[in-house]
Amino acid sequence: MASETDAAGTRREPEDDEDDVRVAALNGLLQMDAGSALPILQKVLARRDGCSAGLRRKAVFIISQKRGSETETLLLDVAQHDPDAEVRQQAVFWLSQVPTDRAVGMLDSILRTTDDQELREKALFALSQQHSPRAGQILRGYAENANAPSEAREKAIFWLGQQHSGENAAFLRGLYGKLTDEELKEKVIFSLSQMHDADNTRWLMEIALNERESIEMRKKALFWAGQSGMAATDLATMYDRLTDSEMKDQTIFVLSQKRDRVAVDKLMSIAKTEKDRELRKKAVFWLSQSRDPRVAEFLESLISQ
Repeated sequence: MASETDAAGTRREPEDDEDDVRVAALNGLLQMDAGSALPILQKVLARRDGCSAGLRRKAVFIISQKRGSETETLLLDVAQHDPDAEVRQQAVFWLSQVPTDRAVGMLDSILRTTDDQELREKALFALSQQHSPRAGQILRGYAENANAPSEAREKAIFWLGQQHSGENAAFLRGLYGKLTDEELKEKVIFSLSQMHDADNTRWLMEIALNERESIEMRKKALFWAGQSGMAATDLATMYDRLTDSEMKDQTIFVLSQKRDRVAVDKLMSIAKTEKDRELRKKAVFWLSQSRDPRVAEFLESLISQ
């Protein structure tokens, strides 16, 4: 049978058109009630030929939009038994919309048994969307599991930070001290900064000032403290306590991002009185990016010295 060309100039086979019709028919099931749609979708999911994988992926999404006990059963079955990895991953992803103990248990089982990185990440995401104490407990347990893959632990830490929970914040602050992996520690710092909580900001400041920490970790803690709401007055005070030029440099940069009067005052003070010439130059550079009307006069005064 001859092929044909569509309006965009793409060569299409006749069976492609048939797939389009099948997808359109599946989309039509979105408008139907669950009682009518689910038996049809179940038949689609029962297919095991390779050509039907795309249809099964579409069916998984449509099922996730239906509410009822059968939704959970179908998604759980697909997550366990479909021969196509992407179909299984989609089923796990959409379990995020099924807030039941059974779904949480299944996601926990996947985390403990699968070697599929994509499937594992989908399970972590799905758990992060489940607003149940057990789901949070599983995520926290996975984040501190030293035997779990580092990239998956990073994902768990990230999703814990997105929940803005006091329990999660306390857990992450405690977890940081147990970690030796720099990337995991960095992810904890980032996740805590996303909660925009005063206790977390103070904790980040403590990390930035802690000379036992690596310089890179201190710089990251300082940067994210600035992004999470650390006041310019606190940054100015911190600058005066620092002895390391790299940390002072980072503080100058973080001050430059504040764009308020206190930050500009401190940058002008550094530019005028700092003993380290390179740091003075950095302060002048960032002042030149400021829109504060006082800066032009200040720079003129430096030139005239």
